Parts: sequence; C-alpha cells; structure tokens
Amino acid sequence: MNIELHLIQNFAPSCLNRDDTNTPKTCYFGGVTRARISSQCFKRAMRLHMRDALGLPTGVRTRYLAGVPELLAARGYDLDEARQRTKDALVAAGFGMDGERTSVGLYLAHDEIATLAEAVAADWDSLQPADEPPAEKEAGVKGRGKGKGKSSGIAAPEVEAAVKALTNRVGSADIALYGRMIAENTNLNVDAACQVAQAISTHEVETEMDFFTAVDDLQPEEEPGAGMMGHQEFSSACFYRYALVQTGQLLANLEGNTELTRQTILAFVRAAIEAIPSARQNSHAAQNRPSFVQVVAGADLPVSLANAFERPIRPRPGESLVALSVESLLRHQQDLMSTYQLVGHGERRSLSVIAEHPGDGSDRELVDWVAGKLQEAV
Repeated sequence: MNIELHLIQNFAPSCLNRDDTNTPKTCYFGGVTRARISSQCFKRAMRLHMRDALGLPTGVRTRYLAGVPELLAARGYDLDEARQRTKDALVAAGFGMDGERTSVGLYLAHDEIATLAEAVAADWDSLQPADEPPAEKEAGVKGRGKGKGKSSGIAAPEVEAAVKALTNRVGSADIALYGRMIAENTNLNVDAACQVAQAISTHEVETEMDFFTAVDDLQPEEEPGAGMMGHQEFSSACFYRYALVQTGQLLANLEGNTELTRQTILAFVRAAIEAIPSARQNSHAAQNRPSFVQVVAGADLPVSLANAFERPIRPRPGESLVALSVESLLRHQQDLMSTYQLVGHGERRSLSVIAEHPGDGSDRELVDWVAGKLQEAV
C-alpha cells in the first residue's frame, strides 16, 4: 500500500532553497520558468522535524568518524588516540579517509555508532601498526589511517565484524524511510521507502532583487555612506508538492516492526505538513503552512499531479492564485481517474483553508484517518 500526499503551499517572499550563485532555485517546466525547492531540501527539513518535534529516533549523517572517538573518550580513552585508532579501524574495514574525516559520509543509527565504539575498544591493542618504519615512528600517529582499504599491519576484526553486521539491519526509522547509500560499501545500502518530488511553482516566476544597507551606529554624522551594502535574490511562489511512502518497503526495512512502521509513516505525514525549510527565515519569516493537503491511502500505483500545472496558472485581477491552483489540481486528478479508469484508486481525505474547496477536517483528523488506514493494512 502507498500513502501519497499532494500539497499546495503558498510562500511569501523568501529564499528557502538557493543554488551555488545564492539565487533561489528554478526549473523550466511547461515552457516557463518555475520556482523550485529541491526534494533534498524538504527531506532534510522533514527529517529534523521528525526528530526534534515528533520524537522519532533518527540516525547521524557525518564524515567526522561517526562520533566514535567522542564515545571512547567518555569511557576514559585519550581523545586524540581514539581519533587515530578509529581512523585505523575504519581503514581496516575498507573505508577511505580524507584527512581527519571519512572520504564519504556515513549515515548510522546511534546504536550502530555505539556498536562501532565497542568494537574499536575491543580492537584497541591490535590497532597499533606492526613494524612501523622509523620515519613513521618519528611522525607518530599522524602518519596512520590514510587512504582506502586494508592498512598494512593493522588488524580490526571486531570492527570489521561490526561493519559486516550492519548489512543485516537498519538501526533507525529515518534510515529505513529515506534510505542509505555508502559508495565504499554497497552492502550497507538501504533502499528508500519514500519518494519526495521537487516542489515546483504552479505559475511562472521571476526572481527579484533585494538591495539592502546596514547602518554603522558609531559612524560620525558628517561621514556619508552606509556601514555596508549588499543584495540578495528572492521570490514568492505557490508550490505543488508531492510525496509518497511505500508501506511494504518500510516494513521490510524495519524488519517487520509494525508499530515503528506506523509511527514512522504518521511522523512523515505530519512532517510533510508542518516542516518548512529554514534558509533565510530570519530575513523573510516565510512560515506559511500548506493551504491544501490531500492524502491518498491504499493506491497500488502512485500518481503525481504535477502535470496539472503544465499550463501555468495565470490569475486574473481579483482571483486567488492558491484557489485556482487547487482547482486545477483536483480537475486534473479527476481527468486522470476517468481516463485511466482509476475510480477507486485509493481513498482520499483532505484539509483545506480554501473556501471554494473545503476539506474533510483538521490536520489532526487527517492524521487520525491515516492512522486508521495503517491499522487495517500494516
């Protein structure tokens, strides 16, 4: 069973997701330029919201040795030596190093990190390289733990066993949901159980420029000019967002844990509604909730409604951009259901602040409805 979400969300002037030139992201769709918020931007906002606001257990994504040295230091080991021996252990287990960090990010659950720390402690004595060359002895620990693959003279059987054990389990809900890819050890990869589309504006967008100045409070009155000047680009757009969770894949990733599967899906639905990217919020405060949310439960084949906006919405004076966007979405959905004989394509419930298209209740009632569907299906 799939749980799908269709959202219409109108943001006030903002720059929630920008590219390498500090410009709000855009794309070309339906022959015109659209505002865009990348899927990874929303996924990170949702993941943090699931952790901080909803209390879902989440993992840690980092290149800083996965936090293992700090756990060892808390147990009384010297921190610098713990860092070095952790590097040696990870190299012995097949991971590459780039200075003081792993060459790729590691995405691990907290208990997986604790298991690695236990393994490094168990291998502590064997992690001292055998027959060090004199030059390396003089250099001390700084010469160790570089490169990729097995390091000569270093044995870390417990760490290697701990890494191998990770191939058979997923230690946190967010890894089970969003998946994991570690290029240096594909056995640790986890297939994602959710899909999140790039959010695109339902209409054509032109990026605008905000020229700003800052006053130097101690600048003499007779001295002209500002303390500093600058500019930043921004836009305002009504976005169509689409996401789905594959309940079967999530249940498999969580090793058949039905209760955690239900909790994770409900947290995902709530985060999709509540989470907002944090970029430049201090200068824009674009804390705008979705105007319309529809959840489809039980459909076997997912259906995005992005093509409802292939022809950009162009409201006439006095018309609501958001209301027209919702109308176009629902009309396109009905056309698809009729054309492809999708009558009965899952059950639908919605919430809406648009008077022309009222919903079925509040956000809590919507989440409760999803919970009921999960009780039946999972």
